[in-house]
Amino acid sequence: MRVQRRTGFWILAVLLGALLFASAVPSPLYVVYQEQWSFSDITLTSVFAVYALALLGALLVVGSISDHIGRRPTLLAALAVEIVAMLAFAVADGVGWLFAARILQGAATGTAMGAISAALIDLQPRSKPWLGALAGVVGPMAGLALGALSAGLLGDYGPDPIRLIFWLLVAAFVVGTVAAAAIPETISGDGAWREALMPRLAVPRAARAAFVAAIPCVTATWALGGLILSLGGSLTAGVLGQSSHLAAALPIVVICAVSAATSIRLRGVSATATARGGLAALIAGIAVALTALAVESGPLFLAGAAIAGLGFGPSFAGVFRVLTGLAPVEQRAGLVSSVLTVSYLAFSLPAVVAGAAVPDVGLRRTAAIYGAVLIALAALALALSGELEEARLDDAVGERPRV
Repeated sequence: MRVQRRTGFWILAVLLGALLFASAVPSPLYVVYQEQWSFSDITLTSVFAVYALALLGALLVVGSISDHIGRRPTLLAALAVEIVAMLAFAVADGVGWLFAARILQGAATGTAMGAISAALIDLQPRSKPWLGALAGVVGPMAGLALGALSAGLLGDYGPDPIRLIFWLLVAAFVVGTVAAAAIPETISGDGAWREALMPRLAVPRAARAAFVAAIPCVTATWALGGLILSLGGSLTAGVLGQSSHLAAALPIVVICAVSAATSIRLRGVSATATARGGLAALIAGIAVALTALAVESGPLFLAGAAIAGLGFGPSFAGVFRVLTGLAPVEQRAGLVSSVLTVSYLAFSLPAVVAGAAVPDVGLRRTAAIYGAVLIALAALALALSGELEEARLDDAVGERPRV
């Protein structure tokens, strides 16, 4: 059986959110794992980073494969690996299991994200040409927020917090796999999948200038997410003195929930205007958060996270809308995977560097330096936003390939 295109669209949006829900669940639990199994901060950020690096590897190797074999078979394979990853988390009894589970989860998420993000553009209603890109941003943000919140609540109040939620996710992804088998296929496939396995960035010529101009924006937003998801719990406990698992989850919940809501609210605003306004909010939010760490104020830190959230989702959503609008359908998954490759490099590598710096530099000072670099990147992105506007206008008048 196959569901209608509209139903398939929303199944994909929910699955994308579920994958990011699962990716956020370990973040508030890292402190629990660290207490039980006695590992260092660099090990903690390494466990976080192997997920992002495995995701990155999947994007580079199989990120565009759904352009050649179809969206549905790519997604089904990814969900099978995700189920194995959830099982590994559920039975984990040492840090080695965490590394294995996170690597499997990263590979599954990276494989699925390219296919889902492209399929959302394929299946979006013709009357709402912005909906696919919006769902591709809001779904992950909502999933991250709900995943962190659920893990934080279970960590404080639930039974067996490091296992129960993963058994529930196993059941959820089994149901999700059945649903994914019913989505309509949008790509016939050309059989050239072996060539697609060569690691490379696939950016159509018409989108290259805009892609380069978008890199500082993508880097600033995702590097902020990497810091919050890896060391957010350590910051709330070590600097702000709040040790509960829910407190560790709240910065993630606030920044992602505000990002999702703001992205929806601004869905009708010009993509470049959304990106510019988002970058300004991102700079202001990071500045407030750094001030909060300096004066050790938890409420002010959450306020900074909320302000940054006003920019986190919208700025990325803006550049994502511009870039995906420049790609023909047969090159869309490749371009999406290229954008996500840059995203997850920014998501993982700076966080690992920060984790390695903490023992020598200190947690508070590391966060201050990290935040200053992000502000500089966001300012550079604002300066380059004219390239995105030019690309959007050129596409609007037909000088670039239309979708």
